[in-house]
Amino acid sequence: MDDARIFLSPPWTGEEERIAVEKAFASGYVAPCGPMVDEFDRRLSLLSGMAAAAVSSGTAALDLLMRELETGKGDVVIASSLTFVATVGPAFHRGAKIVFVDTDPKTGTMSIELLQEALEEFPHAKCVIAADIYGQCSDYDRLEEVCSRAGVPLVIDAAESVGAKWKGRNSGNAGMAAIYSFNGNKIITTSGGGAVLSNDPGIVSRAKWRAQQARENFVWYEHREIGFNYRMSNILGALGCAQLDRLGEIVKRKKKTNAFYRSIFSGEEFYPCANESESTNWLTVVLFKNAAARDAVEKKLSAANIETRPVWKPLHLQPAFEGARTFGGGVSEDLFARGLCLPSGAGMGEKEFARIEKALS
Repeated sequence: MDDARIFLSPPWTGEEERIAVEKAFASGYVAPCGPMVDEFDRRLSLLSGMAAAAVSSGTAALDLLMRELETGKGDVVIASSLTFVATVGPAFHRGAKIVFVDTDPKTGTMSIELLQEALEEFPHAKCVIAADIYGQCSDYDRLEEVCSRAGVPLVIDAAESVGAKWKGRNSGNAGMAAIYSFNGNKIITTSGGGAVLSNDPGIVSRAKWRAQQARENFVWYEHREIGFNYRMSNILGALGCAQLDRLGEIVKRKKKTNAFYRSIFSGEEFYPCANESESTNWLTVVLFKNAAARDAVEKKLSAANIETRPVWKPLHLQPAFEGARTFGGGVSEDLFARGLCLPSGAGMGEKEFARIEKALS
């Protein structure tokens, strides 16, 4: 239908994904684990340059890393404020005190200067979780430098940056470990899914073992540690492999969409991105002069059945984290007040572009 809803970031799948899933189903490996999960792990390793273990979600991947770090009650976890709540959810559920760091207005990711201040105040923090955002990487070099100097582990939440690069370094390839997300709205999808990645194969091996209930190598069920049911199914692994085959084309189409928006919003700002970050443009974000201007555009698009979304509401403003120690805050608050995420699905084409342009006229 001509007036069918244009969603913000729907998955882009086709015949290749259907065939891959049918082959996995026909193989008999329908339950969790199987050869396609192993193949997906292998391909993720090639993509990232790190060891990789696919799991049930990005949140599960973060929880496994919090378990690896033995995060518990009273520990301090320093994290980006401008991100989705899942970045800090696993640490919060383990009893950690979350300390937030604002965004750098030039890079759009965690402020290194404010992170230094946070580490001076909390020198024994359990870890730093830096979130990549809207398809671009954080400043991996400076994050590693600052965290290494403080002796605090660095975790990269690369849920939104799969396929991106920082100065040639692959998304997430920094610090102690990283996570990917393959949720339905991400750059590639397995419907639901995620991955643990690290240059330390031991971290990934333990995460994979714990994701499969931490069963010891016995004929019977033997457990010296209690694990989790965080496995990815073989069918979803097959879907992930097919999506990875499309990644280059997906990024190409995302960049075309970003160029379209830059032409029709030529007088507006766009979400900041460091020159060193090779973004996938997962979502294109326009920064209007004020909230009223943003809301006017949102209203026009909504009336035409076109989905948009404000920039992430900073976590330090969320009621669940009321009173949390926050370093800075004004930059992410401003981005939230003025920013609008525009439809950026890889399946968009000239028909959708024409509808959007018409709605804005």
